[in-house]
Amino acid sequence: MAETGASPLPPAPPARSPMVRAEQFVWLTARVLEQRLFAYHFLNGGPDPVETALDAYRNEDGGYGHALEPDLRGPVSQPLHTAHALRVLDAVGRCGGQRVERVCRYLTSVSTADGALPAVHPGQRGYPAAPFVPIVDDPPSELLATGPVVGLLHRNEVWHAWLFRATDFCWEAVESLEKSHPYEVEAAVAFLDAVPDRSRAEAAADRLGRLVREQRLAALDPGRLGAYPVAPGYAPGEHHFPHDFAKSPRSLARGWFTDEEMARSLDFLAAEQAADGGWPIRWRQWAPAAALEARPMVTIEALRTLEAYGRPTG
Repeated sequence: MAETGASPLPPAPPARSPMVRAEQFVWLTARVLEQRLFAYHFLNGGPDPVETALDAYRNEDGGYGHALEPDLRGPVSQPLHTAHALRVLDAVGRCGGQRVERVCRYLTSVSTADGALPAVHPGQRGYPAAPFVPIVDDPPSELLATGPVVGLLHRNEVWHAWLFRATDFCWEAVESLEKSHPYEVEAAVAFLDAVPDRSRAEAAADRLGRLVREQRLAALDPGRLGAYPVAPGYAPGEHHFPHDFAKSPRSLARGWFTDEEMARSLDFLAAEQAADGGWPIRWRQWAPAAALEARPMVTIEALRTLEAYGRPTG
């Protein structure tokens, strides 16, 4: 007699790892540059294809434009684009030589009177830009723009006349910070993690860490986000977490947080991976293209942070 009853269910497909899911997301959505970066970091790719992809954004003045930083559109060179380019070159071990010499000449040409960088040069006017990026005729010096660039150049032992005054600006800006906001603090950390005077950097980082905790700039408990204020001008829910400040265990900012706080932060970061395999952006979204281009960048950064702390991704 034939057996009756429901047919057995087929076996469930094996769960895909965070890395596999992220790879599919990158191939589906990313620009060529981020595809090449993903391959370099996670698929044994070489640095040459990354440099080739980055060259598409380089201008004759030595700076970078063409929406390399997605929130600034248009062809003109900008300090924020150029800082992004330096991060890419640093990531693949190519932050030096004549290419960086040309970058330093560009930085000199757009510096303010005190030798530092504005966030946005007024040449951006007339091209699309995020509404939260102010464009003014005489922009002030910004630690937000200068700190990461100076830190990258010091880490790669690049020496240029521009760097001396810019370093002095960063020291003064960092050591005088009182009321701050997360992105500015992250820029300060990028400077302090690489500047040669390590004892001074450690003292400044210690003071900055106390400021971060006193002003509740880091959400130490992701399960209680309502207890942490969002900085003025930020998007609703645009919190920053310990892993945003200490992107690796080697960062001076790692000492600001307990092991438990960092573990909760990394758990939260891992859990943020969306169903499509990418990580979300938390800042204010203003144009579909900018959001689409930013998500692969955020995804690569999330994977690198998790791997830096030894969290499994593969």
